Order: sequence, then structure tokens, then C-alpha cells
Amino acid sequence: MMTNTQKEAELIARLARQHGVADGAVMAVLEALRRGGGTMAQFSHVDFGGMSQWSSGMTMVGDMFNDSLKAKLNAIAAELSAYLLDHPAMAHAGSWWPEEFGSPSAAGSQNNMRYAAFPERSRLVIDDHGKMEIYDTGDHRISVFRRARARTPP
Repeated sequence: MMTNTQKEAELIARLARQHGVADGAVMAVLEALRRGGGTMAQFSHVDFGGMSQWSSGMTMVGDMFNDSLKAKLNAIAAELSAYLLDHPAMAHAGSWWPEEFGSPSAAGSQNNMRYAAFPERSRLVIDDHGKMEIYDTGDHRISVFRRARARTPP
């Protein structure tokens, strides 16, 4: 019988071969997805042109006009995300938030700050440069994070 670690190694090797990227590139996406709760990823790898981001419906690569590179990342990340959602224990291997909170409705990171929302527990967890804070969100139900654009004064 094959272990989860063996299945994961085979999945990584297959995706790398299938999409013409290094195993390390697929690993970078997988680890970023784990940090993002299985649904979003932010990472840097040369095979994706440097800094890249992925969530369902949004793919950005360092070489921003390279549509074939975006398609590669989208295919790899979508399959890895589905794998993590089908194997919840694997999705949270190495999770940074308190284990008792379970799966976040939304999680992600930017620069040196990570965030995860747990609406069923009314909690928001923020890790800012290694300092973790847990907030009680009360009646506010946070289910998604979006990066706001700065407005230019008229």
C-alpha cells in the first residue's frame, strides 16, 4: 500500500514532467497552497518567472504577459489544490495557525504577514513577522480577503 508521502511525491513528479517544470517548482506551489489553506498561493520560483500568485480564477506569474506560463501554473495549482482538499490532513501539514481552529475559510500571505479566517469560531489569526495575534471577530463573518488598491485623490 502506498503512503500519502509516496502519493504526494509521485504527484509532484508527474506534474513537473507533464508541465515541463522542475520538481522544486511544483513543491513551491504545494507548500504555498498549504500556507494558504489549500485555496491560494503566493511564492517565488524561477520556473514561474519569479513572484507568482494563484487562487481559483486568478493566476499571476513573474513574467506577467506569458500566458502559457500562467496556464501551466493554473493547471498545476488547480490539481494540487484539489489534492489538498481531498486530503485535509495533508493540506494542514505544517499549518501555522492553531490546530484546534481546523480549516480556514480564507488564508493567505503577503510579504511577511499571513492571515487566516475562521468564521465558525469567530476568529481571525494574523502572523505579522513571526508575531501571532488571534482576534475575536464577534458578529463579523470574514470569508475572503482581497487586496485593496490605493485610491488616487481627484
